[in-house]
Amino acid sequence: MHLHEFQAKELLQRYGVPVPLGRVVRTAEEAGAVTYQDFVLNGIRAIVLKAQIHAGGRGKGQIVHADTGEPLTWNGSPVRGVMLAREGNIADKAYRLALQMLGNRLVTTQTGSAGRRVRYLLIEEVLPIAQELYVSITLDRSRNRPVLMVSAEGGMDIETVAAERPESIVRDHIHPLWGFQAFQARRIAFRLGLPNELITPFAELLQKLARAYEAIECNLLELNPLVYTTDGRLVALDAKLTLDDNALFRHPEYEPLRDVEEEDPLEVEASHYHLSYVKLDGNVGCMVNGAGLAMATMDMIQLSGGRPANFLDVGGAANVERIAQAFRIMLSDPNVRVALVNIFGGIVRCDRVANGIVQALQQVAVRVPVVVRLEGTNAEEAAQILHSSGLRFRVARSLEDAALQVQEALREAGALTEV
Repeated sequence: MHLHEFQAKELLQRYGVPVPLGRVVRTAEEAGAVTYQDFVLNGIRAIVLKAQIHAGGRGKGQIVHADTGEPLTWNGSPVRGVMLAREGNIADKAYRLALQMLGNRLVTTQTGSAGRRVRYLLIEEVLPIAQELYVSITLDRSRNRPVLMVSAEGGMDIETVAAERPESIVRDHIHPLWGFQAFQARRIAFRLGLPNELITPFAELLQKLARAYEAIECNLLELNPLVYTTDGRLVALDAKLTLDDNALFRHPEYEPLRDVEEEDPLEVEASHYHLSYVKLDGNVGCMVNGAGLAMATMDMIQLSGGRPANFLDVGGAANVERIAQAFRIMLSDPNVRVALVNIFGGIVRCDRVANGIVQALQQVAVRVPVVVRLEGTNAEEAAQILHSSGLRFRVARSLEDAALQVQEALREAGALTEV
């Protein structure tokens, strides 16, 4: 589960991670009032307005009109996802900038051309930055333990740093039994070549982050940048948290943090039925049981001249209702030109899958060819159910046959790419 920046900072503050003074607003009027009351009256003369969406690259992103898609400008320059207001009447500037940002769409390298609608702004004080650092903790699956990654070259171009100068990123693993140790934190600080006066506070902050990562149960904790200010403070200028969905049952307090408006509607609906569904940008819908078979099926679709429209794993214990809902959700994607059901009956019986497909097709108008390959437990019974349903299917008997059937259906639909 992804969190907004302001939500991530609120959680990290509980573990002693320092963040800038900030306030979240939803309207331009609120932006002006908050800027005056919480910043101007406290002697702060420069603020930054940050669009809150579930995507990176906001500082280089472009705000476009929600309806026309026309890029918006401010004093002759593009309106970005991160805007400064300094000098003069910053409360009025905050109000006018918020008018441009809120309700419109932010297009970044991670959102695609459609962008994301901006519904929240985080207003923060501008800090005097001496150095920008990068810190993150995530799971290293090759080592089966968390890895802490740090670089003295933080900021918007950290991806370029990772690609061109990977040696500038320091990595250290966190042992699953005795955790992140103080000597590791100091070792990282020395390897970065930080000033002596920064070694201890930086090492202490790394330990706080390691504790937060474990307690919150994250997939990713990232500070980019973590800044060292000219007045000697370490502050998380930006923060990103991705929570582990499999651990959310232990944290019901995190449920209100979920922002379903930032998620794909089909993915949200699929989650209600405990389906593993990820929408992609292809033209062949696929419903499979098991992640490995799903990946193989997606490869097969690509090799057949199509492009996967989704990842959809119904799991090993799916019942008729769940399969019917999965099939309906798959066909709800308007980009789907062909649907492929590829089930190997092990735990889940093929006849149960067949009944679910028939039930779904009786409820949903099918506008595309459907290729079905069912093998394994009760496969013959499943074939009989499909044949006697009175509905039209392209039945495949092998993975290769399914690939040919998909290829033929795409060719008939005029959606086949060169293979």
